[in-house]
Amino acid sequence: MIGAIFEVSNTLGAGFFEKVYERALLKELSLRGIRAASQVSLAVKYKGHPVGEYFADLVVEDVLVVELKCVDRLANEHTAQCINYLKASGRSLCLLVSFQRPKVERKRIAFNAPLGQSAEAPADCAVLH
Repeated sequence: MIGAIFEVSNTLGAGFFEKVYERALLKELSLRGIRAASQVSLAVKYKGHPVGEYFADLVVEDVLVVELKCVDRLANEHTAQCINYLKASGRSLCLLVSFQRPKVERKRIAFNAPLGQSAEAPADCAVLH
């Protein structure tokens, strides 16, 4: 996954809109035989009732949520967005990536709901740079 991100960054460089990187990364993953889907709808529930939805930029192999940005610096708000995606999807791993600078910035976010509790319950979360 990281190799595909670097390939897209090295080929396109910085300065495009997020959608360009999303499409390029989707293509690069496909060329590498890695299954990925873009703009995946993730339902948001409140006390078991649907109240909205998020759209993840990419979901890779039905396991990894990938959130792409074109910002000068990844901020706490971006990390919070990823945690919400993980809660909504029931997944535990997100990769947050910014293509704004010549060197790609990325964060790996792991979210683990305690055993026997839903992902909506308080949980442990780690952000790895």
